Amino acid sequence: MAVVVGRRPGVFVRPVCMEERRRLQRISRAAEDAVRLRRASVVTMSAQGQPVPDITSLMQVSADYARDVIHAFNEQGFEALDPRGSGAPPRPSVP
Repeated sequence: MAVVVGRRPGVFVRPVCMEERRRLQRISRAAEDAVRLRRASVVTMSAQGQPVPDITSLMQVSADYARDVIHAFNEQGFEALDPRGSGAPPRPSVP
């Protein structure tokens, strides 16, 4: 039996409309909260087609952090950008 080893599929933010892109860019430029700014920047870069490895090297964040932020934004929208106490991106709820 052959074992196929490959890389994980790429994680990207869901398609965002022009208004959402503008909102993300505004947050990325003007947010006073560093966590919100960093999360908006990760989502913006993903929306521009940047893969997670590129985002991690440019933003100096871990791949897990970038993936968590992208997944959270895909599930919760702009609420996922807001810091919630611990500074970690919100985790998806387990049913």
